[in-house]
Amino acid sequence: MEAVAQIACQLNDTFSTDSDVVRTSTVALDRLSLLPSFPFGLLSIATGGESNGQRVAAATYLKNFTRRSVEGNGSDSKVSKEFKNQLMQSLLLADLQVLNVLVETFRVVVVAEFVKQDSWPELVPQLRFAIQNSNLILEGANSQWNTINALTILHTLLRPFQYFLNPKLAKEPVPPQLELIAKEILVPMLAVFNHIVKKDLSTNGFTVIETERILLMVCKCLYFAVRSHMPSALAPNLPSLCCNLIRILDSLSCNVGPTLEDGHLLRLRVGKRSLLIFCALVTRHLKYSNKSMPDIINCTLRIVRHTTNIRKLDFLFEKILSLGFDVISHAVETGLGWRLVSPHFSFLLESAIFPILVLNEKDISEWEEDPDDYMLKNLPSDFGEVLSWREDLFTARESAINLLGVISMSKGPPMMISAKGSASLSKRKKGEKNRDHCYMGELLVFPFLSKFPLPYDANALEAGILDEQVNWHALYNYFGVLMAYGSLENYIRVQKPEYTTTLVRTRVLPLYTGPTCLPYLVASANWVLRKLAPCLPKDMTEDIYSSLLKALAMNDQGDTSWDLVRVSAVGAIAELLANDYPPPKWLPLLRFVIGRIENENDEVLFNLLSSVVEAGIESLAVHIPFAVSSLVGALLKQGHPSLDQRPGLSVFESGIATLAVMVRTWENYILQEVGPTELGEKCKSARTIIGKALSALLQQAWLAPMHSAVEEDEVSPCLLCLVDSSKLLQSVLLSVTGSDVSFELKVPELLLVWADLIADWHDWEESGDLSVFDCIKEVVNLNCKFGLKNFIVGQMPSPPAPPVPRQSIIEGIAAFVSEAISQCSSATWRVCSIVHVLLHVPIFSFETDIVKQSLVSAFSQAAFSRFREVRSNPTSMWKPLLLAISSCYLCHPGTVESVLEKDEDFEIWASALAFACTGSFELALFWKSEMELAEK
Repeated sequence: MEAVAQIACQLNDTFSTDSDVVRTSTVALDRLSLLPSFPFGLLSIATGGESNGQRVAAATYLKNFTRRSVEGNGSDSKVSKEFKNQLMQSLLLADLQVLNVLVETFRVVVVAEFVKQDSWPELVPQLRFAIQNSNLILEGANSQWNTINALTILHTLLRPFQYFLNPKLAKEPVPPQLELIAKEILVPMLAVFNHIVKKDLSTNGFTVIETERILLMVCKCLYFAVRSHMPSALAPNLPSLCCNLIRILDSLSCNVGPTLEDGHLLRLRVGKRSLLIFCALVTRHLKYSNKSMPDIINCTLRIVRHTTNIRKLDFLFEKILSLGFDVISHAVETGLGWRLVSPHFSFLLESAIFPILVLNEKDISEWEEDPDDYMLKNLPSDFGEVLSWREDLFTARESAINLLGVISMSKGPPMMISAKGSASLSKRKKGEKNRDHCYMGELLVFPFLSKFPLPYDANALEAGILDEQVNWHALYNYFGVLMAYGSLENYIRVQKPEYTTTLVRTRVLPLYTGPTCLPYLVASANWVLRKLAPCLPKDMTEDIYSSLLKALAMNDQGDTSWDLVRVSAVGAIAELLANDYPPPKWLPLLRFVIGRIENENDEVLFNLLSSVVEAGIESLAVHIPFAVSSLVGALLKQGHPSLDQRPGLSVFESGIATLAVMVRTWENYILQEVGPTELGEKCKSARTIIGKALSALLQQAWLAPMHSAVEEDEVSPCLLCLVDSSKLLQSVLLSVTGSDVSFELKVPELLLVWADLIADWHDWEESGDLSVFDCIKEVVNLNCKFGLKNFIVGQMPSPPAPPVPRQSIIEGIAAFVSEAISQCSSATWRVCSIVHVLLHVPIFSFETDIVKQSLVSAFSQAAFSRFREVRSNPTSMWKPLLLAISSCYLCHPGTVESVLEKDEDFEIWASALAFACTGSFELALFWKSEMELAEK
C-alpha cells in the first residue's frame, strides 16, 4: 500500500504547472518503475484512484510502461499470469474514459502473449465467462461486470486478426487463436445477437442506448473476425447472421432532422458496420456467403434507392450509401453476383447512380463557399492535386462512379456479328458460331448518357446570345454526365480511337467555349481529360492543350471561385505528360505556365512547371536559362520571406523546390547529351545565366536579412529546404569560372551561411541528402581551383565583438558530416568518401593544420561510435566506417589514438580493418592510395 500511495502522489505532481516539480515527479516514477509491484500499483490507481484525472494518468503511464517493457524485449517478453488476471479484472470494472486508455495496455500484452506466442490459455475462457455473466446479458441480475467493457475487450482481442498474420503465404490458414475465439465466444454470442435484434426491431424503434451499443460492438467484433479469415465455427452461422444484419439495414431511417438522436446515430453506425461485413463476405468469402447473396443484393439495392434524397441525408447515411455501392460493385465482379445484379443495371443507373452524380443548388453553394472542402467531401479522390491530403474515404459519389465503371465493363447478352461487322442481339442457337458479348457500356451506359444534351449551344453563345440560352436543369444533369464519363476509362480504352475522338470532340471540348460563369462543368471536363489521358488520340493534342490552357487562365468571377478549375487543369496537364501525351509545341506551354506564375505565384503552378520541364527537357533544354531567370524574378518580387508569413514562405519554398528540379533535370540532360569534358560555349553561357539568377535568389534568402538587421538584433537566414537549396547553390558553384566571378556572385558569403545551416541540420532521411553531399564536393573542388575566403579559418568579427573567429566553411561542413555518419545510414559510403575529400584539402599553415586536427578528431569519434553500433551487421555496413577512420589515422595518428584509447578501441578497429582487408582488392587499393597521399 505504501508503494501505491507513493505512485499516486507522484502522479498528482505530474499535473503541476511548475516544470521542476513535473521533472522531479517523472524521475521519481522512473525510479519506482523498477519495483516489481509498480504495474500492479498503477492498475490499482487506474480503477480506484481518488480522481478521474489520477485514474487516467495511471492508465496512461501503465500503457507507456507496458509498451516499453513488452515491445522493447521482443519475443523474450514475459508477462506474469498475476498481472494479466488483474489487468482483465481492471478492464471489466473501469469507467469508459479509463477503459479507452487501458485497452491499449491490453492490446500490447495480447499481441505479445496471445497472438505471437499463443500463450495465455486462460484468456478466452475468462472473457467468455465475463461476457456471459455481465450486467446487460444477464438482463436484470446484478453483476459487477460491464457488458460494454467485456465487448470492448473482445474487440481489442480480435483487432490483430483482421489482417493476415503472414501475408507472404499464398493461402494462410485460419489462426488457431481466432478459431478458438469464434467457437467459444462469437458463436454463442450470435444467439444473444439474434435475440436482441428481434426484440429491438419488434418495438418498431430503438430500445435503450446500451442495447444499441451492444449491437454495434458485436458487429465490430464480427467484422474483425471475417475481414481476412473465415473461422470454421462461424461459417455455418452466416445465413442467420446475414438475416439479422439485413433486418438492421432495413430498419434504418433517412427521415431524420439535422440533429441526430443518440439511438438513431448508433443504429446508423451498426448499419455501416453491417455493410462492411457484407463487403468482406462478398470479397473474401464468396463460397460461404453464396446462399445469402440474393438477400444481400436485394437489401443493398433497397439501401441505394435513397440516393434520390442524398441532399437531405446526414453525413453518416451518405457513408452507408457509399458502402452500399461498394457491396454491389464487389458482387458484380463475381459470377453469381453479376447474374443477380444485372437485371437491375438499368434501375441502378437511372435511379441510384445518376441521381447522386448530378449537381443541385446545395452543391453549388458549397462549391462557391469553399471549393477545396467541397472537393474533399463530394468529388472523386483524383479530381485535383489538392486531394493528396484527403482524409474522407466514404464519398458516396466516388463509390457510385466506381460502380458505374464496373457495370460498363460487364458483359451483356451475346451479339450476332454480321458479315459487314454490325452487331445485333440474338438468342443462342445450337452450333452457331461468330458470336461475341458486348459490354454494358455500349448496350446501356452510353445510350443512357447520350439522352442528355449539352446544356447550352456554344456557337450561339459565341455569337452573343447570353445566359438565357442556358438550361440550368440540363446543366446540373450534364455535370453528372461528365462524372460518368470519367468512370468509363477502362471501357473507353478498349474502343477504337475514333470512338474516343468523337466523344471528346462533341461532348467535352465544347464546354470550354461555354459561359464563363460555369466553373463546375469546366472543372469536370478537366477531370474527364485527366481520366482519359491514357487513351486520348494523338491527333487531338492541339485542341486538348488549348482547352486546358484556357481553363488554367480562367480567373475568379465575382464571388465565384475558380480554384477547382485551375487545380483540375494542372492535374489534367500533368497526367497527360505522365502518359507520354506531349503538347504540339513545348515552348508555348513553358511560357504560359511561367507567365501565370509571374502573375499569381500559385504553388500548384510550380508543380506543373516541374512536370513540364521533366517531361520536355529534350525540347526545352535551350530555354531553361530563360525559365530559371523568369521564375527567380517572380520570387524576388515577393521580397524576403518571413517565418511569420506562412503563405509567402510556402510559395517561396515551392519555388525553390521547382528550381531544384529544373536545374537538376537540365544538368543531367547536359551531361548525358554533351558530356562533362565537352561543354561548349553555349552551355557555359547558360550556366552563367543560371548561376547569376540563383545567386541573387539565395542572397535574398540568406544574406538580405542579416544586412538589414539592426546592430544588436540577430536575424536568421530563411530556413528553406536545405536539400533543394543545396542543389541551387551547387549550380551557382558550377557557373564560377574564376575568382572574379566568385566575388561577383558572393560565393564565400553564401557558403558561410550555408555551412552554418547544414551544421545544424537534423532533418535526416534514409534516402540520403545527396544534394548536400554533391554540393560539398563542389565546394572543395572550387576551393582547390581558386581558393575560397573563410574556407579553412573563419573571419574575425568587427570590434567591439570578442576576437573569436566565426565558424569556417569547412568546420560547418565537418559538423554536418559528423552528424551524417551517425544518422544517415543509407549514405554511409557517400559520407565516408566526403571524409576522405575533406581531409586531403591542401594545408598551408600551422593554424590551418589545427583545424584539420579537429576534423580528424570529430570524424574518427563519429565513425568509431557508429562502427560499434553496426559491427554485428554484415561487413558492407561497416567497411566505409573503417576506411574513414583509416583516412583520419594517416592524417593525424596521435589524434586517432587518443580517440580510440579506451576499452581497447584501437585493437578493435585494427583487427576489424585487417579482417575487412583480407581478400578485398577494393580495400587494398584504397589503403595503397591513402599511404601514397600520406607520404606526399
